[in-house]
Amino acid sequence: MRSLGFFLLILVGGLISGCASTPENDSTWYVGVAAPKHYSVWVRHFELEASGVRHWRMPIGMVECCWKGPNGPRGSGGSLEPFPDYIGIEWFSFAEQKTYQRLFSLPDGLLEKMRQPATYTTSLGSFQRPRDMLTIGLAPGGTIVLWIKNQIGNEIEVARLQANEVDKDVSPYKVGIENYLEEHGDYLEQHGVPTEGW
Repeated sequence: MRSLGFFLLILVGGLISGCASTPENDSTWYVGVAAPKHYSVWVRHFELEASGVRHWRMPIGMVECCWKGPNGPRGSGGSLEPFPDYIGIEWFSFAEQKTYQRLFSLPDGLLEKMRQPATYTTSLGSFQRPRDMLTIGLAPGGTIVLWIKNQIGNEIEVARLQANEVDKDVSPYKVGIENYLEEHGDYLEQHGVPTEGW
């Protein structure tokens, strides 16, 4: 009987320590905002909401890259703590000289999808970890694309949305527009501003 009591004590102790070492939040989640090269945007508002828990703003500002390719999708942002239900975004497109905005809920099951291990490769070999980065791409025409990844190159698209164009005064962006056109005007003349196909 004494040995049974000791065994139960060890078993319960093992279960308790096992539970204590398993974190509730198995990863730290990040968000970044990207734009196609040559189609810079100014993110005026970026707000996140975890319903009933927290509502907060994240300063983003100028976004000049990186939509796709060897450097994307990725962009400036910060940590998602807690993980939000909703994101609200408003941005000014320098190429179009237009303002767009959209409030959207994150796709159902997104966090579960991000938690699934995905292979990534470094100089030390191949490893697995959750796709802990959410990238929000903003393109001309008001296109919003959401990707998840843990490394550039293994991203998967999880949503595609259309933002609303809003009528706003462009004068606060006057100097920014001049600087943008000085740097990218020739590119725009040659390639235009595609509003579809992103």
